[in-house]
Amino acid sequence: MSSPNPGRESLKAHIWKRYGGEEFVTDQSKGLPRPAPEKPFPEDARLIDLVDPKDLTVGDVSIRDVIRKRRSRRKFTDEPLSLEELSYLLWATQGVIKAANLRDGVLTYRTVPAGGALQPFETYLAIDRVTGVEPGLYRYLPMEHKLFLIRSEPDLMERTAAGCAGQPFVGTSAVVFIWTCIPYRKEWRYGAASHKIIAQDSGHLCQNLYLAAESIGAGTCAVGAYFQEEMDALLGVDGEEEFTIYVAPVGKIG
Repeated sequence: MSSPNPGRESLKAHIWKRYGGEEFVTDQSKGLPRPAPEKPFPEDARLIDLVDPKDLTVGDVSIRDVIRKRRSRRKFTDEPLSLEELSYLLWATQGVIKAANLRDGVLTYRTVPAGGALQPFETYLAIDRVTGVEPGLYRYLPMEHKLFLIRSEPDLMERTAAGCAGQPFVGTSAVVFIWTCIPYRKEWRYGAASHKIIAQDSGHLCQNLYLAAESIGAGTCAVGAYFQEEMDALLGVDGEEEFTIYVAPVGKIG
């Protein structure tokens, strides 16, 4: 009989048998404040306004057709995404529908489901071809629905592709979505069960990108084959309290 595998054990739900017991003491149960739903950004940050979700005109197609056409796309044209299309993809994957001020902090309801309405993700973008947007590394600010320019970098797409095990289609995309995870946002409530829920939530996130991209004549292919340390270094995250968890290049498919 094989010995217990820690990775497999983290995906099992046995922890719920002890929910509320001594082994499930969390920071929420201790009365500690709720983690912020978004990382802070510098006061002098260069911000880019996105198209307001109320004003979006793209993506208005049959969900049945989109599901039927959905594929993993690895061949992209040279056509750029429009700012409206990028705004739509960001709203579809992490857009805030409603924010509530509670006694212990801010709770956000997003366009994708998440256990406890606690979104553990941050969205980074390696942008190459988006009309009106300078190429560079950005972070999406869902509370403001804006982009924050982290830095411009001439070889950003090459570094991103290299960090994804050298897969060439990553570097030919118009924009690469790179999601990081901040585990404490889940651990605050769910303790040891958090890591199973984070794995589930990441699937919700990327599936919305697949469907939204397909609805605008674009496509994506989820990437799990990336080098953890290289991608974390690219984004400038510490690899412990925040680390890369999913990558998805997006481009027009013709």
